[in-house]
Amino acid sequence: MNLHLAEIAAAVEPAAHAGWHMSTRLVVPADVTIITLPPKCPELNPVENVWQYMRDNWLSNRIFKSHDDLVDHCCEVWNKLVDQPWRIMSLGLHQWAHEF
Repeated sequence: MNLHLAEIAAAVEPAAHAGWHMSTRLVVPADVTIITLPPKCPELNPVENVWQYMRDNWLSNRIFKSHDDLVDHCCEVWNKLVDQPWRIMSLGLHQWAHEF
């Protein structure tokens, strides 16, 4: 996560905000502000909606033959989703988040 935040810091405006469940080992760049997400609130973290969509539509109710089969299937599903950027954008949009 530290490397991830460093990459984000290099690409965003100063004082950008990011949501995260805090860790004591997290190194936050000076130009990034962390907004702590409460536990068990997936609606506040758009990536949780992405995982839910993938589970609901492509990953649930399956039996995998092996670990490699599971990994292959997950990679296939991820690539399918990456080919649908409009879907990724829509999964992170919430009416209530834009009412302020």
